[in-house]
Amino acid sequence: MFNAKSKSDSFGETSGPNGSTSLIGAGTSLKGDITSNGDIRIDGILDGNIHCSSKVVIGANGVVNGDINGQQADIMGKVTGCIKVKELLQLKAGSLVNGNLSASKLQIEPSANFNGECHMAQNVTSMPAKIEKDLKLAAS
Repeated sequence: MFNAKSKSDSFGETSGPNGSTSLIGAGTSLKGDITSNGDIRIDGILDGNIHCSSKVVIGANGVVNGDINGQQADIMGKVTGCIKVKELLQLKAGSLVNGNLSASKLQIEPSANFNGECHMAQNVTSMPAKIEKDLKLAAS
């Protein structure tokens, strides 16, 4: 009746350093900021920011209206806000990102949509001041 697959296997992702993955499932809407030491997957709607010391995955039906900060990120859904990752940022087919990007490595698939500025550096520690200022002006 139950299979031996763990939840992280069904996501196609590995779990974070503490062995857990947080999930905002399809049909779920959440307002507020999220902070996590483990992986995060959003398949629902989040109106708020994500601060993660591991991997962030926005599923194909996931929507984030806020900034994303993490170690790595895979975007398949819609993000309105800045994305800052220390390692690899992947914009998958069908994704829509309206906001600025900051990452060490960037991979954009041909049918992904991205509107904003992109800054790449070996060690991303903070968003350049100009990007933060532009984001605040656009939000008001």
